Amino acid sequence: MRSYTLHLPRDARAGESHDLDRAQLVPDGFSWAAFAFTVLWFLYHRLWVAGLAVLTGLMATAFVGHLLGLSAVAGFVVTFLLSVLIGLEASSLRRWTLVRNGRPVRDVLVARDAAEAEAKAMTRWLDPASVPRALAAAPFAAVANRPSEPVIGLFPFNEGRR
Repeated sequence: MRSYTLHLPRDARAGESHDLDRAQLVPDGFSWAAFAFTVLWFLYHRLWVAGLAVLTGLMATAFVGHLLGLSAVAGFVVTFLLSVLIGLEASSLRRWTLVRNGRPVRDVLVARDAAEAEAKAMTRWLDPASVPRALAAAPFAAVANRPSEPVIGLFPFNEGRR
């Protein structure tokens, strides 16, 4: 099973099908395509800033390796390890770019493959009873809106409730 995040525009409303045309599902986990094709994968997904950063990082690594006089085997190992790192972080960079461009995470799904995740996302988005609460833009917004209670120690429970 793999987890997927559903990204929709900020103005999307639950229960409306036309917003699903602009939806993007991003799988979590290692990306073999990003591992193998690095910069081309970023350009294919229209991640211009991240692709430019990866290209710059790879070129800088090659330049530093050349200055240090690394052998061909050491250069291959360094490039391989950078490609593994890119494969691990590609989905996170894609999610970051989508959130930055006004497409926040609206749902998290667990499915066997992309087709099942798409079907689950469509069902959950169109059925108003099963629509999850939209994730807040600020990660600690829910904590800031809680009513204040006196807290002594580590547990915010009243001693009288025992």
